[in-house]
Amino acid sequence: MRTPAAMTLGLVLAPCGLLLNLTGTLAPGWRLLKGFPDQPPDVVLYQGLWDLCREQSSRERQCGQPDEWGYFAAQPVRGARGLMTTSLAATALGLLLAALGVRCWREEPHWVLAGLSGLVLVAAGLCGLVPVSWYNHYLADRSVLPAPDSPVTVEVSYGLVLGYLGSCLLLLGGSSLALSLAPWCAERGHRCRKAPPGRPRRPSISTVHVDWPEAALTPAIKYYSDGQHPPRPAELGASSKPRVGFPLPRPPPRAYTNPVDVLDGETAAASQGASSRSTRPCNTSLPCDSDL
Repeated sequence: MRTPAAMTLGLVLAPCGLLLNLTGTLAPGWRLLKGFPDQPPDVVLYQGLWDLCREQSSRERQCGQPDEWGYFAAQPVRGARGLMTTSLAATALGLLLAALGVRCWREEPHWVLAGLSGLVLVAAGLCGLVPVSWYNHYLADRSVLPAPDSPVTVEVSYGLVLGYLGSCLLLLGGSSLALSLAPWCAERGHRCRKAPPGRPRRPSISTVHVDWPEAALTPAIKYYSDGQHPPRPAELGASSKPRVGFPLPRPPPRAYTNPVDVLDGETAAASQGASSRSTRPCNTSLPCDSDL
């Protein structure tokens, strides 16, 4: 199976973001001061998170300059130190998880591990973006970030730009790797839908059970209803109501009657004797022995 494009994009952008953040954290160039009245016009001072460097005409740079204005004690500088260090550590952890999850030596990637690495990288990008934005917000505020008064001018330096770019790349790379959780979530949901319910489902809140009262039935209906055997209506005692009306005459049972007397010929033959039964003429409509 080929490595998905989202994983490949995350593995490319995350190391680039780590490199840019590392360079921006260590570089002494978050803020640039120039225009010192008692210095040559080409002298500039770079202020970073860990060091101060003096440069003249881009030929000579002297780092380790003394902090005359209490720059390192400012709250944005101390906060940026901790957050940028946390961002670098989280980025290293995220890349380690990504290397284990996005298989380069396995047949199938580990979706959960790759998605978890993306979430860690997104958190690392946020930890890098917060101090950069905080520092840039108070860049020209000399009461928060101490600096000499005018005519010294304050400008953004390259370290702050590198921090911005590195944090944005980490956010993009982490988001791409976090998309690896989508196939795992889809498979998990498919399994949950196919799994049989472990216990009977509870009725919803909208389900209302109403016990309606049973309608009063006549004794005959109650007698022939399922599971109920009250006494017959004829067996009810004196408390029952007497019958009202008169009995109707019942019609006689209807059956088939033949209008012809089938024993007429047999009666006449019996009077003449049994010997002449086979020779006498047959006067009946029924078949006689001589006809057979």
